[in-house]
Amino acid sequence: YSKRLRLLSSSKPRLVIRKFLRNISAQIIQFYPGGDKTIVSAHSRELLKYGYKAPRRNLPTAYLVGLLIARKGREKSIVEAIPDIGFYPSVKGSVIFSLIGGARDGGLNINIDEEVMPDKRRIEGQHIVEYATKKKERFSKYQIDPIELSNNFNETKKKLIG
Repeated sequence: YSKRLRLLSSSKPRLVIRKFLRNISAQIIQFYPGGDKTIVSAHSRELLKYGYKAPRRNLPTAYLVGLLIARKGREKSIVEAIPDIGFYPSVKGSVIFSLIGGARDGGLNINIDEEVMPDKRRIEGQHIVEYATKKKERFSKYQIDPIELSNNFNETKKKLIG
């Protein structure tokens, strides 16, 4: 309760991030005395429209969801937000911070320390590509060849930015 109270006392919109078993979602929510209102939302399933073929709950996907929520936020004249990660632990380099980084790179003004952000190679999925070259059999359920993950990420990122 005290954490939520601190978030609400800022009177800024909240960037609410939630992880599911196979997906990630983000919402920008504004507090009103009668109840919170969701202004915009983005879900990792929406990335399929932009040609993204990789699984939808990893670092690259989270970054792209962050770009998508920032894009939708700009359309509604939202320029800043405060991250609301709920009960998720604050782990350096996690999916949560990848999404926040995508939202920040997409144009939302979010105050966050650079130390907790994942590095660029991990955001682009290079760690997945490197692992897939060693253990290709573990990636049989991917809809895309894991070696092409980084290229697919960059193509989708260009579509979301431009």
